[in-house]
Order: sequence, then C-alpha cells, then structure tokens
Amino acid sequence: MQYKKILSALSTLALFVFAAINIWTQSPQAAADIELDAATRNSVIDNLIKELNDGYVFPDVAKKMEADLRRRQTNKEYELIESSRAFAQKLTEDLQSVSKDKHLRIRFSTDPIPVRAQRGEPTQAERDQQSWFNKRSNFGFDRVERMDGNIGYIELRGFNDHEAGAETVAAAMTFLANTEAIIFDLRQNGGGSPFMVALISSYLFGDKPVHLNDLYWRKGDRTDEFWTKPAAAAKKFPDKDVYVLTSNRTFSAGEEFTYNLKNLKRAVIVGETTGGGAHPGGMERLSEHFGVFIPAGRAINPISKTNWEGTGVEPDVKVPREQALKVAYLMALKKSVDAIKNENIKADVKTMIEEVQRQLDDLRSAQGKKQ
Repeated sequence: MQYKKILSALSTLALFVFAAINIWTQSPQAAADIELDAATRNSVIDNLIKELNDGYVFPDVAKKMEADLRRRQTNKEYELIESSRAFAQKLTEDLQSVSKDKHLRIRFSTDPIPVRAQRGEPTQAERDQQSWFNKRSNFGFDRVERMDGNIGYIELRGFNDHEAGAETVAAAMTFLANTEAIIFDLRQNGGGSPFMVALISSYLFGDKPVHLNDLYWRKGDRTDEFWTKPAAAAKKFPDKDVYVLTSNRTFSAGEEFTYNLKNLKRAVIVGETTGGGAHPGGMERLSEHFGVFIPAGRAINPISKTNWEGTGVEPDVKVPREQALKVAYLMALKKSVDAIKNENIKADVKTMIEEVQRQLDDLRSAQGKKQ
C-alpha cells in the first residue's frame, strides 16, 4: 500500500514533466493562444494561491508568494495582460522570483485540462497518454552504443516508467555488459521518476542495497527512502568505470541520478552545472486552460543531508556541454589502456586516444574563435 501511495504521488510528476512539456510545446497548438478576461485572471490567481497554501513544500514560502501575488494584483500588474500564454509566463516568473523554485510553473494549454475524480490522480486518458509517450520515447533511452575502444554509451533523455521500461533497461545494460566503462549522457535529460533512477542505479552497485536518496513530502509529513534493488538488475557492474555527462538543461531526476552517484563516489561527472530542481510534485488544475506544477516535496541526500535545489550539481570536470562527450571518452580510453594485455589492441587504443584528443583540440579551438 505504501509503495502504491508513493507511486501515485509521483505519477503526475512523470506525466507532466514529459507528456505535458513535449506535447503542449511541440503540437501545432503550441503557438495558439486564448484571449484572457478579468474574471479568468482573478479566478486563476485565487485558485493558485489556494493550491500553494494547500500543497507547496514550504508553507512559509507559500505565504510569501501569496503576499507578492496580492500586491501585484493591487498594483494592477496583470490587468493589461490579454494573452493567456503571456499570463502563464508572467505568473511563473513572479512565483520563481520569490521561491527560487524552478519546478514551480504555470502551464497554459489550448486544449481543456481534464478534471480529475480524485485530487492529484491522473485520469485514465492521461495514463494512456503517458503510456504512449513512454513507449514512443523508448522509456528515455535515446541511444545505446558500444564506442570504439570498447566504451559503452547511453543517451538518456528521461527517467520514464520503471515497471514498463524494465526490459528496455535490462536490454541496454546487458548490451554494454562487456565494455570497459559506461558513459551516461544526461545533457538533454529533463527528469522523470526516482523509481527509474533507482532501477538503473541498481546495475551500478553490488549485491547489497545502497541508499540513494530520500524524498520528504509536506502532506503526511513523511519521508520515503530510495535504495538500489540488486535483485531487479539483470546484471551488475559494481567495478565498471562510470561517467555522467551534464549540461544546464539536465534537470530534476536527471540531477538526482548525477547527485546520487557523485556523493557515492560512483561516477565522474563531466560537463556543466545542472539546472537546479530538487522539488518533486504534481500538476494541479487551476481552470479549464491553466494548471500549476506544485512542488510538494524535497530531496534529501543521505550523505550530504541536503540537495541541489537552486544550485545545481557541480561537475567534477567542468567543460562546455559540446566538449563533455569527448572529454569523458578520452578519460575512459586512457583509464582502460593500461589494463589491455594485447599489444596490438593497446596500440590501436593509443591511436584512438590521439585522434580523439586532436578532435577535442580542434573543437576547443573553434569554440574559442567564436567567443
């Protein structure tokens, strides 16, 4: 029962982080707009304040946002906004100016937002939409490759459904079982489910469960723990070198995966500081065309006792995102070459290292000229 409660609380997060962002922003209707009237503006603000006070993870910050919104109403800052899309953007900016919370966002949809029978529970249509999106996006696995020199590479665009996607995870990890190292590319990873984070992480540790992360929820004043599940991993690589590529677009669950492995000293992080969103939650309906993503919880790392909210995850090797793959690839090749017994293969890998270094130098030179 407790597992189902946790999963239910997070299902809306996965749904709207992936389905809403991708479908609303990529559909032909994304450019459409609806003219806004005073009654809708006021209703949205009233409902928004209620949702913040009911569910936002920090009640004192919710009160500060309420005061700020009411002040702006009194100063008539919203009265001249006639575009629904512009209104959603303005509210988001105002909320984040107080909370500094990058998960907290107002969404505008030209399609009517469905009314849920139970608060926080996605409708069956939304579940079907999410299932379709998960399969179409291959559960976040955009590319899996065995690179020259026997280095594994996985491009993960999201951490999708851990149950339906378990076979995809197993296939990807089994394919790379014999590689010298694995590079996880999260440079375009917008987040998803901590359950999928835990499942993939289970392949990177041994037979004993490892404490990855905790999520504290305001409602119920409870804390849920997330551990690796060794039995769920078809194969385990506790000694394989791991590299994680990041950019400032790496967000939410993508950051959790990175932050967990960094604190556990299980991976080398290469790239840019991540986006800085550590507060999970869900979408709440404000009106027929407006919704708000309310962060209802916060991550608590068992080692640092804090999280990456507002600061992002600092990489171990800080380089522009365009250089991150070549830098990590070079590190993996150099690390592996000494262990190679066959002199012919060792010579080939050394040649690869020289070529990748040349490519990296050319890239750095080209980027330096543009600056």
